[in-house]
Amino acid sequence: MIEMSLDQIADVVGGTAHGEAVVVGGAFVDTRTPEDGGLFVAVAGERVDGHDLAAAAGAAGAAAVLGSRPTELPTVVVDDVTAALGLLARHVVDRLPEVVVLAMTGSQGKTGTKDYLAHLLSEAGPTVATRGNFNNELGVPLTVLRATPETRYLVVEMGARGVGHVAELCAIAPPTVAAVLNVGTAHIGEFGSREAIAQAKGEIVEALPADGTAVLNADDDLVAAMAGRTTAQVVTFGGPTGGPAPDVAVSDVTTDELGRQSFELVHRGSGATVHLAQVGAYQWRNAAAAAAMALAAGLDLDTVADSLADAVPASRWRMELTERPDGLVVVNDAYNANPESMRAALETLAGIGDRTGRRTVAVLGQMLELGEGAAAAHREVGDYAARAGVDVLLAVGDDAAGISRGFDAVGGGGVSITTAGRDEAVAWLRHNVSAADVVLVKASRGAALELIADDLLTGIGKEGTTT
Repeated sequence: MIEMSLDQIADVVGGTAHGEAVVVGGAFVDTRTPEDGGLFVAVAGERVDGHDLAAAAGAAGAAAVLGSRPTELPTVVVDDVTAALGLLARHVVDRLPEVVVLAMTGSQGKTGTKDYLAHLLSEAGPTVATRGNFNNELGVPLTVLRATPETRYLVVEMGARGVGHVAELCAIAPPTVAAVLNVGTAHIGEFGSREAIAQAKGEIVEALPADGTAVLNADDDLVAAMAGRTTAQVVTFGGPTGGPAPDVAVSDVTTDELGRQSFELVHRGSGATVHLAQVGAYQWRNAAAAAAMALAAGLDLDTVADSLADAVPASRWRMELTERPDGLVVVNDAYNANPESMRAALETLAGIGDRTGRRTVAVLGQMLELGEGAAAAHREVGDYAARAGVDVLLAVGDDAAGISRGFDAVGGGGVSITTAGRDEAVAWLRHNVSAADVVLVKASRGAALELIADDLLTGIGKEGTTT
């Protein structure tokens, strides 16, 4: 963060300064992840009131607090902490005229694309990017406030729970380059339809200046149609569809035995071969979106292609492929799930099984926020898993039982099991998987299935027996 006194912060956010301090670090809301010399944002939640943690924040290195009442530390007191945080972030952006803000939204792939893009841009200059998926009204300003006068690129992931949310986030961090990755069914329970999701996601290109760049997925009709919602330059990305080639085009996608992809990336008549180190059937699309954004920011094609090959996962539990000492392969994609990402992960699992001869085991949990279509969506995932040739489906929890029902209804040669919860699933896996298997673990974040993946990777003894 740029250096600011407590009085300066109070003036920017319309608050009152209680005490004196100088803030030189970023802002944070969790005392477990402090910023030295930073600003602790005291949010009063349903279970924890951040004001009660001010002393702990100070002990962890905070210089001051932004809150709705005075605390033990120097504090800027405001009526609305979240709104004040957004005002402070916008002030910092405006004080950094050389920084290029690159923002992205979409129903899936935001974090993977963001991680690729941050890796690409870091080769060209100091880059600050969203950590994890801090993509809401708290996460976006927290990202912005990590920027310093040295920052050249600011990469911001933006999520939405309704129409108007992305526009509000763009008011905090106005983008110069903005991408819409796709319009899927994630959060359809909140929006009601894909068209409503598209309306919300498209706000990101409406926020662009005339000299900005909108990066749009040419393979998604609802996204491609957003070209009419901006006066900025439009750059498209995508794969071979038989129609007009996108501006940043991917072709000749191949996949190795562990699901790592290679492809040709073409831009303005020039091509480069890309070899990705990350696993996943959708990785080429995330990489293409990041490449299009990096090219819009001024990087050249060869640099982009070479840098993509070096990119490793920067965010946890997203298609993390690990081989256990005895040879068992675990793919941990437990961070989140929706019907589209479930199908992509299952496609990757089945592909690894086909290429390596391993038995495939899909450990799947509930997908949240799907609204009235949740039951059908879970059955369809099971149907897809069976038709993809998954050998064993382990549905974790009663809420995921519909996946097993969809799997069984296909009547293929696979086996399905439904467990009451994580503990029962862990017990089954300990006694039934071996070095000859590849196991996918995936569900919405609330299911916490990363605990199952952790057990799979740590529950093996030196002699190769389960413990």
